[in-house]
Formats: sequence, C-alpha cells, structure tokens
Amino acid sequence: MAMSATSSNLIVYLISKYNVRTIDAAQISNIVRGCMQLAPVLGAALSDAYFGCYPVVAAGVAISLLSFLVFTLTATFPSLRPPPCAAASPPRQRQPPSAIQAAVLYAAVCLLAVGNGGTRYNAATLGADQFVGGEERRRGRDAFFSWYFVCLYASYMAGDTALVYVQDSVSWALGFGVCVATTGLGLVALVAGSRYYRRPVSKGSPFTALARVVVAAARKATLTSTSLARMQYYHGSGRDTDHAPTPSERFRFLNRAAMIAAGETDPCDGSVAKPWRLCTVREVEDLKSLVRVLPLWSSGILVSMTVNAQVSLTVLQALTMDRALAPRFVVPAASMTVTVLAAFILFAALFDRLVAPLWERLTGGRKLTPLRRVGLGHALNVASMAVAALVERRRIRLARAAHSHGHAAGGPAAAAALPMSALWLVAQLAVTGAEEALHLPGNTALFYQEFPATLRSTATAMPPLFIAVGAYLSTAFVDVVRRATGWLPDDLNRSRLDRVYWTLALVAAVNFGYFLVCAITYRYNNVADCDGKANQIPDDK
Repeated sequence: MAMSATSSNLIVYLISKYNVRTIDAAQISNIVRGCMQLAPVLGAALSDAYFGCYPVVAAGVAISLLSFLVFTLTATFPSLRPPPCAAASPPRQRQPPSAIQAAVLYAAVCLLAVGNGGTRYNAATLGADQFVGGEERRRGRDAFFSWYFVCLYASYMAGDTALVYVQDSVSWALGFGVCVATTGLGLVALVAGSRYYRRPVSKGSPFTALARVVVAAARKATLTSTSLARMQYYHGSGRDTDHAPTPSERFRFLNRAAMIAAGETDPCDGSVAKPWRLCTVREVEDLKSLVRVLPLWSSGILVSMTVNAQVSLTVLQALTMDRALAPRFVVPAASMTVTVLAAFILFAALFDRLVAPLWERLTGGRKLTPLRRVGLGHALNVASMAVAALVERRRIRLARAAHSHGHAAGGPAAAAALPMSALWLVAQLAVTGAEEALHLPGNTALFYQEFPATLRSTATAMPPLFIAVGAYLSTAFVDVVRRATGWLPDDLNRSRLDRVYWTLALVAAVNFGYFLVCAITYRYNNVADCDGKANQIPDDK
C-alpha cells in the first residue's frame, strides 16, 4: 500500500513541493516506475544465488521502512525542501532544490526502488515455498498465488485512493507517516512468524551453472559423431550412473556439456575436474527448461504493452467525459483506472471457487492448468481492446456532434464535458482487470512450477520483467502512432482513438495466436500434463 501510494503520487510531490517542472517530474516518475518493476528481478537473483528468500524479504521491508522515514523527514522539515512558489509562477522563477535537498530526496527514491526489489515477488516465492509435494499441495500453491495477487491489488487500491487522498488533501507528512506505520507493522508481522517458515537453502549462483553449460557445450562443438557416441553422460559424483536417465533430445547440442571427455573428472572421487568443460545432466536439463519457457514468457510482453497503452489512453478519454457521480462529487480521471484493480480482486477471488470448478464441469474434468489460465487471459486481452474501440467510437461520434453544434451556435466547440458518462469506460477496464487476474497469477504459477528449483525466486520475478518491457513498448507504440498517423492530435475529440484501439486489438489477436503456437508445442516439465500423462524431463514424447 505504501509503495503504491508513494510511486503513484511521486509526480505530484515533485511538482508541488520541490518545484520540479511538469515534464521533468513526469520523466523522473517514469524512470522510478521502471526501476521499481526491474528491481524485483535483481532481488530475485540475489535470493536464488546467495541469501534465500527470507533474508532478502526482511531486508527489503527494512529498507522500505527507511525510505518512508526519509520521505517523512522531507515533508516535515522545510529546510529539506526549496522555498514554496505560487502555482501560477513561471517555471523559470521557481527555485529548484539545492544539491543537499535533491540528494536527500533521491536517496529516499532509491531506497524505495531497492526495498521494492526485495519484497514484491520474493514474498510470493517465500509463501509458495511453504507448499511441498503432492497434487493437493500444488493446488494449494496455485490458490496461494491467486490470493497473493488479490491482497497485492487490494493494497494498490487502498494506496491509490485513501492514502493518496491523505497526502494530497490533508498532509504530506501525515501521509508518509502512515507509510512508515504500515511498513513497520509489515516488518513486525514478518519477523514474528520467522521461526515457522520453511526456508530452502541457497546452493550458490544458479546463473553460473547455466553459463557453464553453454560454455562447456560450445567447447565440444567440434567433436565428431563417432567421438560423441563413445562418451558417457556425467550425473555427478557418488551416484549410480548405470540407472540415471539420459538427457532429453530437445536442444541436443547442449547435451555435449554433460559428456565426459578425458581428464574432465577426478579419478579419485569422480568429481568434476574442469567445471567449465563438464556439467551434470541435471544442469543441462535446467537450462533446457529455462529456454523452453522463454517463448511463453515473451508473449506476455505485448499483453503488457496493450494494457499499459489502454490504461493511459483511458485517462485521457475520461478527461473529456462527464465524471460527476453526485452534484458535488466528480471522480478524478486517474481514479477511473481503479476499476482494473477492483475487477482483478473480484475475479481472482472468485477464480478458485467459481471459475476453475465451472471449467472442470464444462470440459469433463480437465483441469484449468496455469497454461490454460494464461490462454484465457490472452483471449480477454483481445476482448478488452475491442470493447475499448467500440466505446471510443461512440464517444467520438458524440464529440463530433458537439463540435458541429458548437459551430452552428457560434460558440466554442466541445468546451464542456461531452454528454457521455465516464462510466462507459468501466466495461473495458473491468475486462482488463479480469484478464490480469488470469494472466499474472497464471504466469507466476507457471514459471514457479517450470523453472529449475534453484531459480524459484527468479521465476516469480519474471512477470514484472515483461510488465516493465511492455510499459516501455507502450510509450514507443503511442509515439510511433503520433508520428506516422493523424490519429492522436492534442485535441482528443478530433482524434481517431478508436483506430488506435482496433490496432491494439489486432496486436493482441496476433500475440494470442503466437501464444497458442507456443502453448500447443509446450510440455510441462515438473507435473503431469492436463490429460494426466506424465511429462518427465528425460521423456521427449
């Protein structure tokens, strides 16, 4: 909650309290958001390689607490901010923050990103690690991911509404003080349960082992088929290699990394003598499982791109529409996007109780696997863009009618809000929320299940990685549309935003087809597939 409120309201804080120019504040806010999406990937890598989940999560919460303490100090003491200026003052007359003031502010921002990197998805891995073995445990773990995202998005809603209101309308110092209090309670809760947690021990950097497979296979690239036929596979020292499985046939070139050549093992105990020339079959298969899941991961990038573009454009639409819900209450345009969070929470909460059982009844007992859940999310992504295009078509028609009426009356065209309620936007945002309720937990469960055991934290950090890439791509997409077409002028009532949405729907449909191709050819590594047939790594069927 504290993270969401602070990152969402950072641009307002920079403009109102630090006299930062509007465009500069927007750029800073975008960079911070990007860093907060990418930081969990680094946090997950550190967790997998060295420390394990719990220490990284605990450190992340503590660093977040320190960040909000610094933010509270900047809001409390005027000496840590530049002198205030009137809102109407020209930008050149506003005094910028001093070097010390800027250093304190950006220290808080950096701590915010670092803390988020340690907590957001490592916490998901820490929770999932508590479920071990058996089909019931797997179902419990998948349900945990759903409820984890329900809580996460509920906290986003609380932060982007109540806490932002406190910061804007009551007191910045009080708002950041609430952030300190909630984060402190989170740290207490985490530490209080520490003795009960199951904590798998980290076994060193898994990325080094993956790199060794690539190097070892490349070094044996020149071996002839006759030489390869005489070699045995290495399964590690102290194991019964006569009954150990052979590597799978997919990506057969990588199998060379596990073939034993002369001098690569210690004759005394059979351990690896040249680690960058010989790897175990398990390490080779771990790399293969990672490579095989990457196409499915890449399909999430365009989903993120379309959603980010839609959400930002929806705010612009809302600015032109009637947002009054009562005589004295007008919904802020940016608050319309809370519909996505609410729909996510509702749909994710109903998923295990309603959607999954209904799916099994309609399909004759076939389970709604993570892969199928992601596929349904892709389908809703296409539907969301299509609904947005249809709603925008109606808005543009009303805008043109208002424009013609304004000219006929001799007054300014479309000077007031259009005679169309902003509640029309709820439908597309609700479908987007339902899509994310399928897509994000489904992908998280899929990656956690299919990634090597040594990369579980990295697995849960993969969704924010494609979200970050998609966010940058959405910015590039809108820029290309503005440069190549006349669909997005400054006056949205003269735009062809409906064509932009249809283009996004086409992109989503093509991406859905790409996902289907990847999904049809994919076989689960670590569990039985949807029809109950085992898919073990050594079996290439």
